[in-house]
Amino acid sequence: MKKAYLFPGQASQFPGMGKEAYASSELARDLFELANEILGYRISDIMFDGTEEELKKTEVTQPAVFIYSLLKARLLGDQFKPEAVAGHSLGEFTALTAAGALRFEDGLLLVKERALAMQMACEASPSTMAAIVGLDDDVIEKICDAIDGIVVPVNYNCPGQLVIAGEVDPINQAVEQLTAAGARRAIVLPVGGAFHSPLMAVAQERLDAAIGRTAMKSPICPIYQNVNGLPAQDVDTIKINLANQLTSPVRWTDTMKNLIDDGFDHFTECGARVLSGFLKRIDRKIPTESV
Repeated sequence: MKKAYLFPGQASQFPGMGKEAYASSELARDLFELANEILGYRISDIMFDGTEEELKKTEVTQPAVFIYSLLKARLLGDQFKPEAVAGHSLGEFTALTAAGALRFEDGLLLVKERALAMQMACEASPSTMAAIVGLDDDVIEKICDAIDGIVVPVNYNCPGQLVIAGEVDPINQAVEQLTAAGARRAIVLPVGGAFHSPLMAVAQERLDAAIGRTAMKSPICPIYQNVNGLPAQDVDTIKINLANQLTSPVRWTDTMKNLIDDGFDHFTECGARVLSGFLKRIDRKIPTESV
């Protein structure tokens, strides 16, 4: 059996995340208190007792999901023996930290910088995203290509589910046209930015600089990265792909297919059940579990 571990991204957060672990585990308490110190505020209080709205703020969501997912991996102790890791968007940073490429402190500071950079890009350019369900990727790509303005596919999550991002008016046009083309669902998402699109270029520059300043070593196993779905262990390659991720599509379907083609036959998701659901749409025969 070849085991891969998966780490979810933004939108896997929920009120109360980590509260039970904090009460019952010294490891969890130490990790949360260190995170509070690094961030300069008690993110644990927001995660444990904050509202859904408070948790939705990008500058809170990204560190919260990072901390929670990494904690779930660490609580596995000696059972955590990945032969490969992958993370969806933000989850790529968690995957790298879990696989020993980044110290927890450095991983969390990078995630904080990423969240702030993305928030800055959102404020500079009004934009949004939309989820499209029930159409082939090539149909969505052609409709987006034909619309004036910026609207591009950004999250290839699984067959029949793709997220697009771009400027507000082009997104609204795309939703209308994709609905007319037969999409089962085409809905604008409640987000304030076009993540993984060219509109994140300003954020990419800032994140690239932060990644360049951060010490990283080769992970203990290959990480299959979002920008191309391919495995990497070379630090320079990982850093380039990590920065380019902000303006490139998340090729999650390709990532999962490549892992399966490379012989991985058991997947564990740390911190949510989102990616497990995508995988069922990609290959129902592959066993998955969530912690």
